[in-house]
Amino acid sequence: MNGAGTPRVVVLASGRGSNFAALAEAVDAGECRAELVALISDRRKAEALERAHARGMPTAIVPKAKGEDRDAWSERLLEAVRAHEPDLVVLAGFMKVLGASFVDAFARRIVNVHPSLLPAFPGLDAPGQAIAAGVRVSGCTVHLVDRHVDTGPILAQAVVAVAPGDDGATLHERIQRLEHVLLPRVVNAIGRGALVLDPAPRWEREGERAALLEAP
Repeated sequence: MNGAGTPRVVVLASGRGSNFAALAEAVDAGECRAELVALISDRRKAEALERAHARGMPTAIVPKAKGEDRDAWSERLLEAVRAHEPDLVVLAGFMKVLGASFVDAFARRIVNVHPSLLPAFPGLDAPGQAIAAGVRVSGCTVHLVDRHVDTGPILAQAVVAVAPGDDGATLHERIQRLEHVLLPRVVNAIGRGALVLDPAPRWEREGERAALLEAP
């Protein structure tokens, strides 16, 4: 992913697939340099699968069985993802923690979007955590995935004010609107070579970094 070609991207999603849809729309509009080659879910009824089917994209379902060892499941997931030979793996609302073997196989090539301003409020229900903590601003973070939960290097963030009367659901809805802008921007920066991930994240063109970090 050095700007010489369009990166092949496999998307992992567990739910509605709104971030996948935003990414696909940006690709179709020529605003995101990426080739979406497959969508893989851990849930058979994920709406994201229907969105991918509508685009004629290959899909796969790799559910984690009750009681199954996470590493064993991650190996199965890894096999499914490798079949599509991706340059980049994008977690777009993927609700399972990846095992070490998967993370190591795609080291510095897995991007996640999280609904908080990391390192604040990692893990589940980040908007609810923000409301409970009484913060005045929240937002979303696009970051690299490492072996731990929401601790990888931060690539970009976008900020939203917490409104009076917000609860976790209303705040999350506004954060998701930011995610739908920021995630395609980051993937585009990677695809164009403006953001290099390996061996450590760095920006090759500061002008593009400044534009990316402008409030959506």
